[in-house]
Amino acid sequence: MQIKTNAEALLAGIGPGHEDTDDSPAAAVYRELRQKSPDQLSRDFADFSETYQQGLQLLVSGQPLSWRYQGIEVPEVGDLRLSRQSVIRYQADYPATASTAQWAYAAEYGANVVSFVRPGLTDKTSFWLESGQQSPQYSLQAEISSRHWTEVTVDYLKLGFLHILPMGTDHILFVLGLFLLSQKFAPLLWQVTAFTVAHSITLALSIYGLISLPSSLVETLIALSIVYVGVENILTPHLKPWRIAIVFGFGLLHGMGFAGVLTELGLPESEFINALISFNIGVELGQISVILLALVAVFWIRRKPSLYRNWLVIPGSSMIALMGLFWTWQRISLV
Repeated sequence: MQIKTNAEALLAGIGPGHEDTDDSPAAAVYRELRQKSPDQLSRDFADFSETYQQGLQLLVSGQPLSWRYQGIEVPEVGDLRLSRQSVIRYQADYPATASTAQWAYAAEYGANVVSFVRPGLTDKTSFWLESGQQSPQYSLQAEISSRHWTEVTVDYLKLGFLHILPMGTDHILFVLGLFLLSQKFAPLLWQVTAFTVAHSITLALSIYGLISLPSSLVETLIALSIVYVGVENILTPHLKPWRIAIVFGFGLLHGMGFAGVLTELGLPESEFINALISFNIGVELGQISVILLALVAVFWIRRKPSLYRNWLVIPGSSMIALMGLFWTWQRISLV
């Protein structure tokens, strides 16, 4: 078994509740681990390996396997603002007569993609699993069969939606910034459409490896896009014609941000296009949900333009801009 993950986050005890490691109480410990050489981190993880393997469960014909730690491959220290993806290896024996396998990863370690690969082959059967969820049973005896496209669609729709609600705080604030200045539905629809088209383009291009920017740069520019939208809402009482073009440009950045998450989790080879499109649709459903929830929350005051701007647009946009400034400073200053 090979597990590709952030070993420093595991050692620091940073779980899925902290999308950003810097928001965790263990952030200082994480940064210290992040600076360690591969040899140093390998020794630290060897001490932790028995504890970690208690959260790894593979049932073969209903019986759990007993894992043996084989080691870890840690990349060299690079840009300290970026996480390292280490490869952890365990091994176990199972009977040749075993017929099925079923994987589960401890909830404390978060969501995961599990891929079953037969010896000597490259075709994978992949499942995206939420925290603590067991995979469907994988047949060890039958011929390889790809998952049905509907199953892949549901998995990646859900993954895209969850990346907005509740996980995508920065994307939520950007969408709320668009919502606040658009008192009519049509202009808001045009902006969301421009944002959708733009992030669909860069998401696809990034996944196919045709474009690539450092994650630290992309995340910093996303934070700046939030600042811009908040400040423009304060300075401008009405939408300007260039707003759609600017939203399109920012959508290109956000698409690369989505791609980083999707690349880390992986896409099933047999249903690559379906998974990519489904993830993108899930993102859109998440964004539409944010807009609908916001519309319900402020429906009464949107009917009173003077109160709406003074009581909601300016204070709300100020908070959005300040949060974007904080993220910008955080993302460019952490070493």
